[in-house]
Amino acid sequence: MDIKLTALDWLVFAGYFVLLAAMGWVLSQRRAGNARDYFLGGNQMPMWAVAISVMATSQSAATFLGGPDQGFRGDLTYLATNIGAFLAAFVVIIYLIPRYYQARVSTVYGLLQQRFGGSAKRQAGSMYLFGRVFASGARLYMAAIAVSMVIFHNIEASSVVLSIVLLAFGALAYSVVGGIRSVIYTDAFQCAVYVLAALAVLIYLLWLIPAEPAAMVAALRQPLDGAGSKLQLLDFSLDFGASGVFTFWSAITGFVLLNIAAFGLDQDMTQRVLTCKTAKEGARAMLLSVVLIIPVMLLFIAIGMLLYIFYLRPDLMQQGGAPLASSFAGETVTVFMYFVLNEMPAGLRGLVTVGVVAAALSTMTSGLNSMSSVLVEDLYRPWRLRHQPESSERHFVRAGQFGMLLTATALSAMAVLCFYWQQFSDMPLLAFALSVMVFSYSGLLGVYFTVLFTRRGNAQSVAAALVCGFLVPLFFQPYVLQWFGPSLAEWDLGFTWQLCLGTLLAFAVCCLGRPKAQQSLLSAAATGDAA
Repeated sequence: MDIKLTALDWLVFAGYFVLLAAMGWVLSQRRAGNARDYFLGGNQMPMWAVAISVMATSQSAATFLGGPDQGFRGDLTYLATNIGAFLAAFVVIIYLIPRYYQARVSTVYGLLQQRFGGSAKRQAGSMYLFGRVFASGARLYMAAIAVSMVIFHNIEASSVVLSIVLLAFGALAYSVVGGIRSVIYTDAFQCAVYVLAALAVLIYLLWLIPAEPAAMVAALRQPLDGAGSKLQLLDFSLDFGASGVFTFWSAITGFVLLNIAAFGLDQDMTQRVLTCKTAKEGARAMLLSVVLIIPVMLLFIAIGMLLYIFYLRPDLMQQGGAPLASSFAGETVTVFMYFVLNEMPAGLRGLVTVGVVAAALSTMTSGLNSMSSVLVEDLYRPWRLRHQPESSERHFVRAGQFGMLLTATALSAMAVLCFYWQQFSDMPLLAFALSVMVFSYSGLLGVYFTVLFTRRGNAQSVAAALVCGFLVPLFFQPYVLQWFGPSLAEWDLGFTWQLCLGTLLAFAVCCLGRPKAQQSLLSAAATGDAA
């Protein structure tokens, strides 16, 4: 396949990067004077910008590529998972956000220090960093696939790796100086760009397909392969396998837990909510972001369904339809980008590829500042102040900038690993991006449920619960089951059910620990008996 971007495409590219550079320059003029300003924007960020940033953080490249993939290969059942998002948002608003603001924590894991001591905060922060490397690395990998197709016209390993490096460098270039303030405002800009690009694709597809709307709806209801309707929204089947992760039962269980963790325990998104002036504004920003996610996700899934008609329903195309991509080894996960590069006209093609880059950069910057905040505030600052109490706030701002460079390196390395991991798993992109979060979320959920609803637990049981939460989903990976026995390799448990089981076990393990006060009483009683 010989793809050449025209002068008009490059002009669109140039305009986008000029606007991005100008925004980055303006936002960098106000330099953070202390770490709280660098990581929380001085708690002065407007609610609307925070809401869009939270939405962009939760969607971004996973939506731009995974959404069309879901529509092309599946149905509308993923939208039903927003039931879990709404339920989770109310749990976070009632139980977590007020406590974060009352404690004036810089990271969500500071709350654990008040209950279990500094070691628990460090352990939870470390588990978050480990899990975020998995999740953000997977999203960066998906974005790099699209960028590799645009720049190098292939998805070979060397091209994808170089695309990962380019994205990491681009994200650092405009976010490292201004901190979270730059990230939030540029997230809003990037979100507007990639939504506009998606709308352009949707409109162009509707123009290309000659069939009447009623005929297209009928085709989606009755696919030629005999599968179920692609317009199915609620699936009430009781399926605990990977094919059942988007059922109604999964939406009200595993996806509730997944979203509680994402909105309330994952510094990547919760950090943005904590930049608002008050807890009420933070709560409103979170609810607005959940509402905004639905039409954006529907937009991308609808693109995938129209691509299904365009490529796989020649009976509805007057010219017999278009041949499906073969230049990328028949990889259906890239069908969206294949359409963009082969079917869209000059100018619009540039706009959509710019949308891919915008989604990719939003993905990257979302993780950099939040991961750096945990590195500095939860791990580095306590150590530094023990050894050099006179350290200035400016020092911690510089440490935060260095932390962003360090996390960019870690995410890039994970994205390279995901290139091989996802091919081995043969899992759809959207499900793959969601499933990798389970490794850190299970333990964190178990620990925080112990904090919120019991008086149990100590630093040692927190550490054990975090490890337990990681090991449960790890056990259910095919390559691990294969090691235990070939017959077990066929044991298929969807990631949402892995999350439920992992959270339950982690909660039980954390509750086994006696609280400090109870330990002290028992120790005193033992001393008295000995006397």
